Amino acid sequence: MSLRQMEYFLTVVEESSFTRAAELLHVTQPALSHQIKALERSVGGELLERLPRGVRLTQMGRAYLPHAELAVRSAAQARRAARAAAGAEGGELHIAALHAVAVGVLPDLFARWRREHPGVALVLHEYGTTEALEEQIERGTADLAVGPAPRHWPGPVVPFDEEEIVLVVPFDDGLAGRASVRLEELADHTWVRCAMEPEVEGMRFLDWACGKAGFRPRTAVWTQHTSSAVRMAAAGVGVAAAPVHVVRGAVGEDCVVLPADPPWRRALTVFSRVEPTGAAAAFVDLLTGGPAAGDGPARRTATARRLPVPAGPPAGA
Repeated sequence: MSLRQMEYFLTVVEESSFTRAAELLHVTQPALSHQIKALERSVGGELLERLPRGVRLTQMGRAYLPHAELAVRSAAQARRAARAAAGAEGGELHIAALHAVAVGVLPDLFARWRREHPGVALVLHEYGTTEALEEQIERGTADLAVGPAPRHWPGPVVPFDEEEIVLVVPFDDGLAGRASVRLEELADHTWVRCAMEPEVEGMRFLDWACGKAGFRPRTAVWTQHTSSAVRMAAAGVGVAAAPVHVVRGAVGEDCVVLPADPPWRRALTVFSRVEPTGAAAAFVDLLTGGPAAGDGPARRTATARRLPVPAGPPAGA
């Protein structure tokens, strides 16, 4: 089997059609079918079931798919790494990140990268959960991942900053004038929660944290992303917990931000499957020495409570 055959196979699967895949690959349909048949002979069985309208994976095809994806992505990473090591200025650098980190941390860094490395394009892959982020970087989707410290990661992990998780309420909330708030003071409030909330001890984070504070949170709305939860909280639907940079990015100053007492923090890291080189190493240097590693509020407070959840505090997306 060859890498090209794997690429052809993945394109057919993605398009669910030999005709559309052939058009995208700029080959004839008979040539594409010949390559897929050759691939199937090499693995010892059919990978695709041909249907009157489209195709679908066989049992063998479903087992083969993730390995083919990894092989193709690893080859692309190898090409990018080789070009970077040779000093090539062209090409792309693929960055994977949580949605919340992409919204709150990466825009200024990407702008600085474009000024300093205009010849290397950035491709951003966003994910809703730390689990999805780690799975995709392990499968070779991107060169680097940016997010909370991963669990049991075998490759390089470089901390570069901390983010503070704050509580968001509207201006007319009774706690709006406070400098900080203890969680138990929110027992009579309703909450806007994110479906990507991490788990602690088998429970969703907020259920666990509020249980420790002596109450069960009353959920008003579930959202898919933290930025949506923040806007709902600003409108008065309920309290939301989110990274402070996402709050500013989502609604600016149109809400009240309440630091938790004691503060909630989580570390941010950049991690990869292999040691970064070339453009990837330059991006790591930018993270560790650029604006994200500045002397902001998250670095000035030394009494932060470290939350016992590897995926981070209550904002997963």
